[in-house]
Amino acid sequence: MPAEVILIAAVTVDGFIARHSLEVTTWSKDLHLFKNQTMGYPVVMGSNTFKTLSSELDGREVLVISRHQKPKDVLSGISNDRCFIIGGGKTYHRFIKHITHLYITPHPYVFGKGVPLFDGDHAEELKLNFQKMITVDEEMGIFQYQYEVIKT
Repeated sequence: MPAEVILIAAVTVDGFIARHSLEVTTWSKDLHLFKNQTMGYPVVMGSNTFKTLSSELDGREVLVISRHQKPKDVLSGISNDRCFIIGGGKTYHRFIKHITHLYITPHPYVFGKGVPLFDGDHAEELKLNFQKMITVDEEMGIFQYQYEVIKT
């Protein structure tokens, strides 16, 4: 099982990752950073995320999971010391108890409705420790915020 299970996501300032589950996200300005950070590591995603991102995933072990797979079983099958959970909202929600880090990039959009970062019935509270901020596009005010999850 990986020591680091990193949720990585571009979000709107109101917390949405997409307008709908099959949106090909063209508004995200951090794709180059996503590619650099995830290159060479396993990426875990649901089938809708795979449909919208598959062309961007060369050079990574791609794990497309079904809703019937248990997150712990999926992670136990990963031999690398780090993996990335890359979406969507239901997958983020299912893996929340296993996440060790969050890499979140808020973008200057407000959707009002759409796919939330954690799309599920019961939200788990996470306490976070800020680690680092990376500039994506300073002029647009886009930065990636990196947090470590404080395990209680």
